[in-house]
Amino acid sequence: MAASLGAANTVVPSDPKLRIHSFNGLKASGSVALGRQLNVLSVPSASGKSVVRAVSTPIKPETAAEPKRSKVEIIKEHSNFIRYPLNEELLTDAPNINESATQIIKFHGSYQQYNRDERGAKSYSFMIRTKNPFGNVPNQLYLVMDDLADQFGSGTLRLTTRQTFQLHGILKQNLKTVMSTIIKNMGSTLGACGDLNRNVLAPAAPYTTKEYVFAQQTAENVAALLTPQSGFYFDMWVNGEKVGLEDPPEVVKARNDNSHGTNFPDSPEPIYGTQFLPRKFKIAVTVPTDNSVDIFTNDIGVVVISDDNGEPQGFNLYVGGGMGRTHRQETTFPRLSTPLGYVPKEDILYAIKAIVVTQRDNGRRDDRKYSRMKYLVDSWGIEKFRSVVEQFYGKKFEPIRDLPEWEFKSYLGWQKQGDSGWFYGLHVDNGRIGGKMKKTLREVIEKYNLNVRLTPNQNLILCDIRSAWKRPITKALAQGGLLEPKYVDSLNLTAMACPALPLCPLAITEAERGIPDILKRVRAVFEKVGLKYNESVVIRVTGCPNGCARPYMAELGLVGDGPNSYQIWLGGTPNQTTLARTFMNKVKVQELEKVFEPLFYYWKRKRQAKESFGDFTNRMGFEKLQDWVDKWDGVVKMPARYNLKLFADKGTYEAMEELALLQNKSAHQLAIEVVRNFVASQQNGKSE
Repeated sequence: MAASLGAANTVVPSDPKLRIHSFNGLKASGSVALGRQLNVLSVPSASGKSVVRAVSTPIKPETAAEPKRSKVEIIKEHSNFIRYPLNEELLTDAPNINESATQIIKFHGSYQQYNRDERGAKSYSFMIRTKNPFGNVPNQLYLVMDDLADQFGSGTLRLTTRQTFQLHGILKQNLKTVMSTIIKNMGSTLGACGDLNRNVLAPAAPYTTKEYVFAQQTAENVAALLTPQSGFYFDMWVNGEKVGLEDPPEVVKARNDNSHGTNFPDSPEPIYGTQFLPRKFKIAVTVPTDNSVDIFTNDIGVVVISDDNGEPQGFNLYVGGGMGRTHRQETTFPRLSTPLGYVPKEDILYAIKAIVVTQRDNGRRDDRKYSRMKYLVDSWGIEKFRSVVEQFYGKKFEPIRDLPEWEFKSYLGWQKQGDSGWFYGLHVDNGRIGGKMKKTLREVIEKYNLNVRLTPNQNLILCDIRSAWKRPITKALAQGGLLEPKYVDSLNLTAMACPALPLCPLAITEAERGIPDILKRVRAVFEKVGLKYNESVVIRVTGCPNGCARPYMAELGLVGDGPNSYQIWLGGTPNQTTLARTFMNKVKVQELEKVFEPLFYYWKRKRQAKESFGDFTNRMGFEKLQDWVDKWDGVVKMPARYNLKLFADKGTYEAMEELALLQNKSAHQLAIEVVRNFVASQQNGKSE
């Protein structure tokens, strides 16, 4: 049962069950050897059928030891392109699947979970995550997701920090029904999890300007380029039926192009091979100034560059961002992406592919803690990384183009689309839609046939609204508990939390369930130290150090590092361009005020004009901040009279100072006496 790939000759080993086709290949243009060998194996599976595998391995002397690989790498190699053993595990009566299948199902867009609040036998279920480039959700898909949440899930829809839905509580026996329903209603979960390109972010706002439309189209094309091609997803969930639109010709051309040695020839997965990527891979596309996507936290950041007429010309590329880390292991760290270079717009897919292939062939596969591309960029340095990418790209990158300052944009409230229509950005606390809110949203979306966009800040945008619909929609949503943003606490508007307990197996402590109380406590501290109601800071909470809610970009990040305790990170900025740093470890949740009070008290007293909390903490330095926390005795309650503004202008002050000198007093003391005497005279009924 020898596999037949190309014109390679068959080598028959002593084991009659194993046949190997071997060829040296994959050379870049200019005969630059890429140091790989592709071995194609034909191995019997557990079902007795022959499985074809193409394994990319470094070419080394025969005496060299086999490179160490993680357990997940072995599982992927033996999966028959992400099928086995999931295909067999789904047929069993058990409520769960085995360890290998739990790794494989991630590529299909699902995680196995169990309720950690329950004791005794584990109560297994599955989380399903969709894949929605730039958060685009057609009307039909939204209504289907709403139905599935009630029929098969926990009754809630969750909006993620990468512009997708998550359904929780799906039982194994219902997985195929849910998956096939999503696929047949304009949706997908393929690649929402696993070691491949995840959902591609882009600004969710449905503006009709050339830049925004182009950014969103680019996100769709990049997502299509890096979508698996071997058919495992459709085989598993819709019996092999290929559902969905055909890819644009430019995407197909870029995917199939092997002029610079990027592809595995004749493989069902021309870009990914059998091993796929060393770890998850994240890409975001945006336009200048719009940092609604946390652009620098992605493996690849793509920024549209336009001419003076707003016509897109090309892209700035940034590489090596990522959030995940491990507590007390300084060799793991969050990282912001580094400028790579500029490419003309017609080359973007080839440049993206070259970066992905560089990570595919050089990212670490022995230890998953270090498998993200950020560690490759960090260890190599950007010059070496750029040089290797250019071999796969076939060109030199042009210098990065200058950009204006970045802004965080939430797109909340009513805004014009630019085509006579309106969109309405709704704040959703922690992205969780349930109960009356869920019912109301569905009614509005269904009644007005609205399309939906999901934002990277776990919010939701209703699109294509006519002017006449604005008032009834606003009223209906308010009655369902979805208030206009101006009525929502400003702390809540920028806050994010990951799901954490009870379902996430990695969670150390609470995040989504804990953040409502934390935000109320922060607001109480604000009031205690005298900060106004419209004051705010960016707060993000995660239940573990993996950083799914991007806490390392927050002005105040809380990262679970023990039962009911958090590591506190400070120094991120409101426009998401500065990396926070660790300030304190293992702060118990009930003792957070002991840290919050001195920090916010001194921010109020010592900040510069319009200085954000993040900028303030960076300017003051952590040593001084720690000293304030250590010596904190509580807010000093000053008599109300000392808060009185005594002098309206310099002239009044100078005149009072002259009089005060005659009485050997300060201007302040004399002014207080005048005020005090006046108040006393009024209380006694006198008029002087």
